[in-house]
Amino acid sequence: MGEKVAATRAELSDRQLYRRKLQSCLDVLERMLREGRFDRPRAMMGLEIELNLADEQGMPVMRNSQVLESIASADFQTELGRFNIEVNVAPRRLGGHVLEELREEVDTCLRYADRQAAEAGARIVMVGILPTLDLDHTGLDSMSHNNRYSLLSDQILAARGEDIALDIEGVEHLAVESVSMVAEAAATSLQLHLQVTPEKFAPVWNAAQAVSACQVALGANSPFLFGRELWRETRPVLFQQACDTRSAELKAQGVRPITWFGERWVDSALDLFAENLRYFPALLPICDDEDPVKVLASGGVPKLAEMRLHNGTIYRWNRPVYDVADGIAHLRVENRCLPAGPTVTDVLANAAFYYGLVRVLAEQSRPVWTRLPFERADENFHTAARHGIDAVLHWPRHGRAGRGGTAPTPVTELVLNELLPLAHQGLDEWGIEPADRDRYLGVIEQRCLRRTNGASWQAATVHRLREHFGMDRTAAIAAMTRRYVEYMRTGEPVHTWPVG
Repeated sequence: MGEKVAATRAELSDRQLYRRKLQSCLDVLERMLREGRFDRPRAMMGLEIELNLADEQGMPVMRNSQVLESIASADFQTELGRFNIEVNVAPRRLGGHVLEELREEVDTCLRYADRQAAEAGARIVMVGILPTLDLDHTGLDSMSHNNRYSLLSDQILAARGEDIALDIEGVEHLAVESVSMVAEAAATSLQLHLQVTPEKFAPVWNAAQAVSACQVALGANSPFLFGRELWRETRPVLFQQACDTRSAELKAQGVRPITWFGERWVDSALDLFAENLRYFPALLPICDDEDPVKVLASGGVPKLAEMRLHNGTIYRWNRPVYDVADGIAHLRVENRCLPAGPTVTDVLANAAFYYGLVRVLAEQSRPVWTRLPFERADENFHTAARHGIDAVLHWPRHGRAGRGGTAPTPVTELVLNELLPLAHQGLDEWGIEPADRDRYLGVIEQRCLRRTNGASWQAATVHRLREHFGMDRTAAIAAMTRRYVEYMRTGEPVHTWPVG
């Protein structure tokens, strides 16, 4: 989203040329996959964290350009809303003390950014949705100054042909007749990258899809939006509705949304890039000068710029990524389903659980996705977003009697009894230091045992403040947000935070 583009409406007009370029990119990718023109196997991971800006009272601050100028680091970038920034952590090899090294690096990085942001009258808040954000904070005047954002917003509205509406039924009901695309900026996420070989892409992507519901249930941290208590992880439904290019008629026809879980398990990364071309009209049809066919024929490595740009406007919860680093092409799975926060320790616990689990699930002789219907995985994802750590998911039964069937299982039981041991095994196979493995997976275990995550803490604290101290809704949410920031800065995981 943060990639800068310079384009006029005239450049956006030649959709036929862009479509031909997309097909050319896809053909070249298919040839590269067939001929093995990708990086050698390397256990490389990386992460990105989207952040909110708030003042000392916990209210949103619209100064990301000033904050970024003060931080003065290429690791920090703009995001859609003026109350957002993003930090990118350099890729590194999975193994050894990488989890603890990342914790120290990210913690140091965010503390520095917080000090610098204070000079611009803002503080850093790592949370899925800033609870104090109001509808008034998401108008077009709150959009960051970046050509790509304004173009994308215009294109989404043009494709939709009518205003964007929000209608979210959760603990409470939120119905808003007209919002700008900036409402999507309320959703701030943790993005986990894993570089894979072409042969490993499909098993890793399928495994990531299968466990994304468990990730969301355990990591939920977005229960409030515009003063309403909605889903425990409201980001997915907010993202889908705020970025929806479909009118009511197109939805009724079964046209796919650009924020998408998907509809099937895959056999290759090519399947997903081909779906992008087949199902989704281009929102930013901007052509690059590169001829990928000629570049490949001359022995070079093509950027496949049109394909990458198009892929960046389709918001899968597990996104395929084609990239070039040091002149060598590689593939990544970008896991996008988790919210930011609550603390750096929680972030690394979420990462440890994910990387360990997909390592084992991707290599099983009878993979989970052969036993879990894709429709069930999709249903699990939305159930987890609605109910968080209290979710009951459908998961494959064990033994011959369970062949082809699933059973409803509380997510905490599923994680404690089946998935955590697999995550332990996976981290061992990555070569993660045992003490670090135990520390971060121990955070996941304690969340399950205490049935506490960021979302449950936020909701319980607001209820306590209202019931015991007589605060009105707005005051209680603001007070909770201030306490959240205070505890976030301690670095202690959220399951240890006192309620109220």
